[in-house]
Amino acid sequence: MLSRQFSSENKNDKEEKKIMAFQDYVDSLKEELEEILDLDELEVKIYLNLLRTGPITASALAKELDVDRARMYRTVDKLVSRNILSTTLSIPKLCIPVDPKEALKLALRKKEDEVKKIKRSGNGIIEKINSEIAVTNGVAVPTFRVIQGRTNIYSDIAQIIEKSSETIYIVTTIEDISKMYHSSIPEKIRICENNGGEVRLIVEIDDVNLIPFVKRFNATETRICKLPSKGRIIVQKNNQMIMSDSAKTTQITSNSDLDFSLCTNSIEMTNNLNMFCELLWNSSESLEKIE
Repeated sequence: MLSRQFSSENKNDKEEKKIMAFQDYVDSLKEELEEILDLDELEVKIYLNLLRTGPITASALAKELDVDRARMYRTVDKLVSRNILSTTLSIPKLCIPVDPKEALKLALRKKEDEVKKIKRSGNGIIEKINSEIAVTNGVAVPTFRVIQGRTNIYSDIAQIIEKSSETIYIVTTIEDISKMYHSSIPEKIRICENNGGEVRLIVEIDDVNLIPFVKRFNATETRICKLPSKGRIIVQKNNQMIMSDSAKTTQITSNSDLDFSLCTNSIEMTNNLNMFCELLWNSSESLEKIE
């Protein structure tokens, strides 16, 4: 009897550890899937759990994820409408996840359709505006704006890099670099270099095992130093800067919409910040020296 009880408890412990290990795996993939597939946190959990368990009912899935059943049904319906999930005609209905490769194709197709729509209608809209409104640029003055959302911030950073033929500094945390790696920024660095520019990355590394992780970002040159803050700085002299005063949003929460940055083309602010980055650069160590 004791042997059976011990065997049962041991089996339960293994199952619990297996679930915990899977949850850690979900957490590691969560942010990437949220951005790539345009899913929220619950949608990612549902999709990954279905890939793990296979077809199950929405009710069983709600119980496993400890989610209100009404909310689960609404979310499943939303995922079905987006072709991320499908359901059977049986009673009760079973939820079936789309193959990950197909999910990626759907995401790419959606983005391509959005780009085509912008290209198709954008020029026509500009022509209509120019024909009806006398656009006055006025006196050039410094502009300031707040960028909300990590996707929008990375898009602006990519645009600055792509258009540059000068030196651009990126000063940020390794956590931020890991997210930038999955954006278009590494690709834009190559374009910047082809234009004659360079991207200098300054990052803080406490573990030398993370060096290959940083090198894959493929900045023109990377240097390591103790950063004065956990913020994010992207600056090009005489041009533009993007800065966040804190990395709380990238470290504490997975909600990329809570990420904010200040963007300005103020020459005085831009050049002062560029001078600060030059000082950091000159006092930092080359990545190759600490390998």
